[in-house]
Amino acid sequence: MSFSKNVKATDVAKEMEEKIIEIRRVAKVTRGGKTMSFRVVAVVGNKNGKVGVGIGNAREVPQAIRKAIQDAKKNVKEIPIKNGTIPHEVIGRHDSSDVILIPAGPGTGVIASTPVRAVVELCGATNILTKSLGSTTVLNLAKATMNGLEQLKSPLMIAQLRDITVKQIFSGAHKEA
Repeated sequence: MSFSKNVKATDVAKEMEEKIIEIRRVAKVTRGGKTMSFRVVAVVGNKNGKVGVGIGNAREVPQAIRKAIQDAKKNVKEIPIKNGTIPHEVIGRHDSSDVILIPAGPGTGVIASTPVRAVVELCGATNILTKSLGSTTVLNLAKATMNGLEQLKSPLMIAQLRDITVKQIFSGAHKEA
């Protein structure tokens, strides 16, 4: 995706969709008592291969939401999506959470838990199967999903790494005359 020189980074950020997947009240115990604040986990994406996850902490919910969205926009990654699904199976890990991401055929839909669904949908995948293993903490699942999506490689990238054509990847490199 190429941009002309007169398009600013703020214009690119405006086309991103935002989704809040968790708002949690947290307490810090100090000598004077408890200090309450809020932690927000947010996901941003353009539904066309770009997605990011962010966290924001603040004493008030609107400030925490703004910080989380700002953090998510900083951490946007490019994901290879082809025909509404991912190119190959992958396992994403973060702390004690594991997420298995499996490509699916047209019409399958997104079969995933809430945090995994948010990341995958904003990434642009419309047909995907997932399975969450281990801890089901919202933040860990979202980060494990991002980890898995970051590991994906498109057939073009694989072909360039191996110095062969994309056709040879699918038909086999040994069949060349």
